[in-house]
Amino acid sequence: MSKPVIQIENLNVGFNVRQGMLDVLHGISFDLHRGKTTCVVGESGSGKSVTARTILNMVPRPGVINGGRILFNPVGGDTIELTALDPRGREIRSIRGGRVGMIFQEPMSSLSPVHTIGSQIVEAIRLHRDVSKKEAKQMAVDSLRQVEIPNPEKAVDRYAFEFSGGMRQRAMIAMALACRPEVLIADEPTTALDVTTQAEILDLMKKLQEELGMAIMFITHDMGVVAEIADEVVVMERGHVVEVGDCDRIFNAPEHPYTQKLLGAVKRLEEPAAAKVRPAGDAPEILKVRDLQLHFEKREGFMQRVTDVTRAVDGISFDLKKGEALGIVGESGSGKTTVGRCIARVYDPQGGSVDYEGRDLVHAGKEELRQSRQQIRMIFQDPFASLNPRMTVKQLIAEPLIVNGVAQGAELDARVAKLLTEVGLDPGMMERYPHAFSGGQRQRIVVARAIALEPRLVIADEPTSALDVSIRTQVLDLLLKLQAEMGLSFIFISHDMAVIRYFCDRVAVMYRGKIVEIGETEQIITDPQHPYTKALLSSVPISDPALRGTRQRHRYVESA
Repeated sequence: MSKPVIQIENLNVGFNVRQGMLDVLHGISFDLHRGKTTCVVGESGSGKSVTARTILNMVPRPGVINGGRILFNPVGGDTIELTALDPRGREIRSIRGGRVGMIFQEPMSSLSPVHTIGSQIVEAIRLHRDVSKKEAKQMAVDSLRQVEIPNPEKAVDRYAFEFSGGMRQRAMIAMALACRPEVLIADEPTTALDVTTQAEILDLMKKLQEELGMAIMFITHDMGVVAEIADEVVVMERGHVVEVGDCDRIFNAPEHPYTQKLLGAVKRLEEPAAAKVRPAGDAPEILKVRDLQLHFEKREGFMQRVTDVTRAVDGISFDLKKGEALGIVGESGSGKTTVGRCIARVYDPQGGSVDYEGRDLVHAGKEELRQSRQQIRMIFQDPFASLNPRMTVKQLIAEPLIVNGVAQGAELDARVAKLLTEVGLDPGMMERYPHAFSGGQRQRIVVARAIALEPRLVIADEPTSALDVSIRTQVLDLLLKLQAEMGLSFIFISHDMAVIRYFCDRVAVMYRGKIVEIGETEQIITDPQHPYTKALLSSVPISDPALRGTRQRHRYVESA
């Protein structure tokens, strides 16, 4: 094993709250080694991100380091005790971004929206390197070229909102690596990305690690990614390090029950759900979509001339049977979410038809839409953003019942209590606000609200993408239970092929607003026909370190 570059020894971090000191890290210890990738895994709230921030002495207030230490270069002449430095002092600021780089989870909130990408990288370089503004800009261009951003000379003058999710993440990596750090801390850098972009980001980080010889601390809850890139794995649970070991040992012979539980949840998602109820072969169609179209125009100048047209949904057609779950997969920007919102009439399509039980929703009037929206409900991607923080859980779930005149008074309270019970939550929680719940619990609240009106069709837009793998299976099993009990039909939008395999009967693959392939889920996954589907499936990480590097990546290049 190479020499450690960072050594974490018996670290304790707590938060001063009204009730006293609340400990969030309990005596954790592990090392980061040069040229090696250490993956830190665990559910939300296990202390992964707090550990990362503590290395840079950036514990969020009112957090305090109340025990242990973190050593930088522990074996060598210039050992620095990071936890002993002034969090606002010059010494720690010279290390942050200079010798230790960090990639944050959400690039859009980490990048300034009012400064160009180039100016932000230039600022980081000039803080740590004695170079002129012109030299720093050239270094910024070189950094963008290094992370394979097209036309870096032009990209350097663009703003974050002009980049796609994958390009923003590349820009964050360029900024983190601009000063050629010895350690790179990546906090869930691929969670919000589709599998093809994720695969490219992982390849890029591995290549840069080989070039720079740096240590990487990679925080994730995706065990497939861990199997793909990790040399060593650190498993965290509720602020404790419960297991540390090399990747092969952790996957093949996990010792701690929590590690076994995590890997068990991953293996469950590798096969179709045992509880899945298939629709009858002669089941009637509940939805018929024909030649659906929605284009977005970009207008510029005083005369607002159309300079570009994005064909978000470009003439797609499919049927959905009663009781069936149809998955829609594809990269970010392929039009998946737009399709769901067109069917629910959140967006107004510009062409085609959406036949829901004999009613064309595209040309429906207000009253027809109001009636159809009682039977067609949406579960949105981000449970926190789709719940009003000023409303209690009771108010959130009761809202559709009140608006549609379904229940009031004691009957309303009873309906809300029953809905909470159905989604596995305690009715005694109904007076709490959304911030008092975990991510998985918030998603259950969103599900309870979606089924409050006893719908017949649910459009689920990435409902599990922000959840840990163990909670993901719980939410999917909940949806399967409700589907069996209520005879629900699902349009399930996701970029996670394991989730699609577990939950869906059929799958439609989208690319640039079109469906390029549609069929039975198992057939599409085991024998894809379209080159884009092959490229998509070849990018999915395999949760078995023994198979690392054995699968050939396909890249899809659209023919002219």
